[in-house]
Amino acid sequence: MPYYLFQGSYTPAAWAGMLKKPQHRLKAIQGAVKKLGGSVEGGWLTFGEYDYVIICRLPNQVSAAAFAVAVAAGGAVRSGKTTPLLTFEEGLKAMRQAGRSGYRPPR
Repeated sequence: MPYYLFQGSYTPAAWAGMLKKPQHRLKAIQGAVKKLGGSVEGGWLTFGEYDYVIICRLPNQVSAAAFAVAVAAGGAVRSGKTTPLLTFEEGLKAMRQAGRSGYRPPR
């Protein structure tokens, strides 16, 4: 099952709500991911451009998009990013296929 990295930034209103009533958001999203046929591998709060990162396994791109859309529609996240991830084994396979693809750069 493919891996996906989800990154997001909360709105000021979402942060204000969590200050009033702190919540373990990773627990909150596990149910949604499970309903889409996936699992949460881990999640972290972060400093910088994004407030959190979550790594999930989901059956396909449609399921990953469904999760991203559901989060966006909730209104608590002001920006988000979804990145498909390859295992190192998948990356090596892609490199081997690329080497056999016959692609030539412009000259």
